[in-house]
Amino acid sequence: MVLREISLTLPNRPGALAGVARALAEQRLNLASIDADSAPRSGRIRLIVNDPDRAVRILSDAGYTPEVREMIAVRLEDRAGSFLRVLEVLAKEKVNVQSVAILVAREGNRPLVAISSTDLPRARRLLQQAGFMSRAAEGLVSNDDLLAGAPTIPGESVGLLL
Repeated sequence: MVLREISLTLPNRPGALAGVARALAEQRLNLASIDADSAPRSGRIRLIVNDPDRAVRILSDAGYTPEVREMIAVRLEDRAGSFLRVLEVLAKEKVNVQSVAILVAREGNRPLVAISSTDLPRARRLLQQAGFMSRAAEGLVSNDDLLAGAPTIPGESVGLLL
């Protein structure tokens, strides 16, 4: 398995995000990352959950249209400009970044960031060569592993951040 992100488009109205949170929390799904943004009529939410296959089924059954995208996890130095270095490696080789998520899990004191790209295998290779991939980040091969690797998150923390 690989790390996967779920995206949804929601109407921009009170309670829309709460409906997604309720559907996932009632089924005891846990979040490793969430991002929400809106425009006047609609909003976009991106989630990384512990069981993306089940989340897609739950959200589809609730009337949403989830989209799934694969991601890779990279480690950063915890200082200004470290993420810029990752982006510069990819930009130099004309690899497009589709989305970015700061993950709950860390490698020691280093933050982990998930990236999706139009050419994920090439992005992985370039970032490995540049030293941004690590055994721990590469070991996060699934969403379940990601949450298991975050010791500060109790397993029963259903609906984390929602």
